[in-house]
Order: sequence, then C-alpha cells, then structure tokens
Amino acid sequence: MESILEDLINDKQDDATLRLPPPVFLDMGGEFVDYVKGESLTARFPNRHQYENPFSYMQGGIIVALIDNTVSPLSYVVAPTSITREINTQFKRPITREDEFVTVKAWVEEITDSTISLKAEVRNSAGKLATRATVKAIILN
Repeated sequence: MESILEDLINDKQDDATLRLPPPVFLDMGGEFVDYVKGESLTARFPNRHQYENPFSYMQGGIIVALIDNTVSPLSYVVAPTSITREINTQFKRPITREDEFVTVKAWVEEITDSTISLKAEVRNSAGKLATRATVKAIILN
C-alpha cells in the first residue's frame, strides 16, 4: 500500500491540504491494492460484523461508503479538487458473512471542465460482482 499511496500523493503535488488516505478509509481498514496513473484505483476492505444488516449481509450504506472511499481518492489525483455529487448503485448480490473482504475498483469515465464521471465495481472475496456504481463529482473552482 505504501508505494501506491506515494504514487497517489505524488500525482497531486499541487494540494498541500490533501489527506491520503482519508481518515475514514483507515477507520474502515482499507488498503490500496492497485493504481493505474490517471485511470483506476483498487482498494480492499475487511468485512466486519458491525457492518451487517439484520439478515447478516453487509449493509448497502456501508457498500456505498466503500465505493466513495475508493472513488474519491482517485478523483483527487486525476482532476482539480472536487466533491461527490451523486452515487448511483445497482446491487447484484449480497456481501455475506462468509466474505472476508471486498474489493472495490474505481475508474475514470470522463473529465470535463466542471465534472468528473467515474464508475466502480464491488466484488466479494470470491471475485464475484456484488455492486456496480456510477459517480458524478463536481469540480470546485
């Protein structure tokens, strides 16, 4: 994770206030596992029992937080400072108690003068697709 983190920080040298990884990423036990400069970022998160809904599946809101925890650092390094405007998710299968971790891959779709469009996929421990997301961020000027 250290070399990926260094690459991310080096790619955003113009913003001294940037905190990578964000504190919530660390709180959720995230680790960066792959970074393709200007294109994609992949992170892995443990599946913790406190994330379960009443059916013992990972709660949807937690899944969205994991997506945001991966998409946001990528958006920080590919464009000027931005904030997430919307995250649209499609849940395909649950993250179950048996899944030790989930992997989130985010990639850039389009960057304009005012927005960043990204996509993300969440996969369970077996590598099966659990959730897809599209994300729009607004560039702050």
